[in-house]
Amino acid sequence: MDRLRAEHAALMALARVIRAMIDDPAPLRPADLASARSALRATLVRHLKCEDWALYPRLRASGEPELVRLTRAFELEMGDLADNFTAYDEKWTATRVAADWAGFCRETRIIFDLLGRRVEREERELYPLADKLYSAAPSALPPTSAAARNRGAARLGD
Repeated sequence: MDRLRAEHAALMALARVIRAMIDDPAPLRPADLASARSALRATLVRHLKCEDWALYPRLRASGEPELVRLTRAFELEMGDLADNFTAYDEKWTATRVAADWAGFCRETRIIFDLLGRRVEREERELYPLADKLYSAAPSALPPTSAAARNRGAARLGD
């Protein structure tokens, strides 16, 4: 859980860096923007894999009805966010960013708002329940399955 929270913090820090860059009326440092976007992408992919392969399968297997329901709801919502981020990331190549800075800035704010709300909800709703489960019986949690890992690999590339 500490790792997931640290990744949330890293994602929000990277989003703040990129937001500061897009507050400029024109792209001033394209290489810095590309680097920050790359770091955000890598952190998000790593985070989603950890959730998909480890956290969510274990929470679903807990048998706790509210936790199972909430986990399934987050998984469904995350698929949309992952798909939206992938489409955004593929659309906004360096060339396209330079050609349509205002459009890139607008879509970046939308994606970051979605990501921020997601992180906030996980921290407020899901993670506290996971903390209780882990602290109550950490050894009782089943190991993750290969099938869960394979499902997670399909999202956002490897």
